[in-house]
Amino acid sequence: MSTVSSVLGGFAWPVGLAVLVGGSFLAAALVSELGLRAARRVAAGTRFAFDDALVAELRLPLPATVAVTGAYVAPDVLAIPAAVAYYLHGGALTVAVAVWAYAVARLATRALRAYDDASDGTTGFAPIFQNLLSFAAVAAAGAAILHVWGIAITPLLASAGIAGIAVGFAAKDTVANFFGSIALYVDDTYKVGDYVVLDSGVSGTVLDITIRSTRLLTRDNVVVTVPNAVLNSAQIINHSAPVAKTRVKVPVGVAYGSDLDTVEGCLLAAADAVNDVAANPSPRVRFRGFGDSGLDYELLVWVRHPLHDAKTVHALNREVYARFADAGVEIPYPQRVLHVAGDAEGGLTADSVVDADAEADAERPGAA
Repeated sequence: MSTVSSVLGGFAWPVGLAVLVGGSFLAAALVSELGLRAARRVAAGTRFAFDDALVAELRLPLPATVAVTGAYVAPDVLAIPAAVAYYLHGGALTVAVAVWAYAVARLATRALRAYDDASDGTTGFAPIFQNLLSFAAVAAAGAAILHVWGIAITPLLASAGIAGIAVGFAAKDTVANFFGSIALYVDDTYKVGDYVVLDSGVSGTVLDITIRSTRLLTRDNVVVTVPNAVLNSAQIINHSAPVAKTRVKVPVGVAYGSDLDTVEGCLLAAADAVNDVAANPSPRVRFRGFGDSGLDYELLVWVRHPLHDAKTVHALNREVYARFADAGVEIPYPQRVLHVAGDAEGGLTADSVVDADAEADAERPGAA
């Protein structure tokens, strides 16, 4: 510091300040272009992913810290007025705290996502808590910045405790959503990418899980936002857990007198011909019972993804219809036999029904 003071002491303090700030920005550019580039090359040569993420997140706070160093040390080496020195110290520290808080929040989010990846994506930890960690980083940075500017935090904390009670009553739905998200995580109800069906009839793929709500993408490409408090008390069917495969049932009816071996062979062949049908577990055919107009069969197949259920049923129906037609298997339709009973004492007979209809037609206006 003494060397810098002796060099810049002969200049007016604005000139010395400009030299220090300019030198800091030049050093920041060198750190960004040379130092971080070398660090990226070293990190790329290791087998760890964390060091790559660390270097990537240092590209903003490290050069920014070097850039504001000149403004921070200027009051110590130059005869700067006390009022200007106060703002230089406070401004430099504010910038440094803000960029480092931002980097820490992003690095924590990366660590959470890495934890999810290491857990085969079964926890859904990052989507729920990344916003909470970001809020904690912002709160800590705000407290540090207040301390830098000499603002006492203790009275603010006391006031915040009183205000927190009022806010808790006013924002009880938000608090309920927060604890609902915690409960959903603990219960491992679903994760991002799962296909779920709610008891309200809403169904879709989970896009995002936040502290307040969960967003679902329906089959109609519509995003539905559902509060976590509602989900925590609702019945949820997760078609993607424990595995993504789901079983679909295709009811089929055949006429009485059909060859059962031929029918079952056609159904299994139709299942093998559809690409979305999983080979394991294998498709199955079940003879469910004797219907009013035919024999009731059911084709049971496993589909690789729940979003393909409807498409798979469509393809199976087409294949079954084509194979039944080729094999001569008849698909029944409802039939009714009407018996008209005659009455020997002049009651209703088939001939009297025909005569009554003819007389009614003759009595209509305009009849010939």
